[in-house]
Amino acid sequence: MKSPLTGILPVAPTPFHADGTVDEQGMRRVLDLLIDQGVDAICILANYSEQFVLSDEERALLTKISVEHVAGRVPVIVTISHFSTEIVIERAKYAEALGASMVMMMPPYHGVGLVPAVEGIFEHFAMVSDAINIPIMIQDAPLSGVTLPVPLLVRMAKEIEHVSYFKIETPFAADKLALLIEQGGEHIVGPFDGEEAVTLLADLDAGCTGTMTSGMFPELLRPIVTHYLAGDKDAALEQWKLCMPLINHENRQCGLRACKTVYAAGGVIGSDYVRHPLKPMTQRTKDRLLQLAGELDILALRWAK
Repeated sequence: MKSPLTGILPVAPTPFHADGTVDEQGMRRVLDLLIDQGVDAICILANYSEQFVLSDEERALLTKISVEHVAGRVPVIVTISHFSTEIVIERAKYAEALGASMVMMMPPYHGVGLVPAVEGIFEHFAMVSDAINIPIMIQDAPLSGVTLPVPLLVRMAKEIEHVSYFKIETPFAADKLALLIEQGGEHIVGPFDGEEAVTLLADLDAGCTGTMTSGMFPELLRPIVTHYLAGDKDAALEQWKLCMPLINHENRQCGLRACKTVYAAGGVIGSDYVRHPLKPMTQRTKDRLLQLAGELDILALRWAK
């Protein structure tokens, strides 16, 4: 990438057929929809992509399909998280070889009782950086159960060549982003948030330059960032208020199922199947989701019709 990435970098859902097998053509349609939604990049194989229920072979296939189908239209970010440093390195090298623009990874974890010491976490990222020549985004998420203090993140930004992007989605993310930007300075190239944009205004106030949401309706979320970065904070606030009921319902009631449910309702994919032990959302939750999405006339509900 020739210039720092900003804006909206949504996570692509992984579509499955109703029998639970990977829907390869559906994946291509997901990517096309995201591009038509005006995204600045696409992230695949993240937690909201159900990366934890995919086999290694499926991950490799989806990486290949995604990078080849996007074909440079927007940058593709490939999530490579794993406890094993050797496996993460191989995933990173594979993604780069196919043409990925960036990789994203959480710190190594395998349950609360199996978290490396700080130096082991640092080495995990450093060894990946040594193996590739594309940027690394550190995902700082409560899901891992690993605490990444700001001094450690700043040290990694300063001392590890390709660590320059950060997705901060911990509690009080705005305060952490502000401190990271203050202490890291020019080494913090891409401070991003997540959490479906539920804290986006506060995070923009803190200095973030983009957001990684789900892929449900980025065409309405991106203007929040672009208005704000252009100096029109009032317009950003009004757009965030407009989107907030749907943001909140997705974040608090639906989780990763929301995007797939909306995509299926709009005919983008054939099924909103999630793999066990995940369960489909209740009809009550789905009804409210589709009502809120319909009121905003989001693109995913009409793109395939």
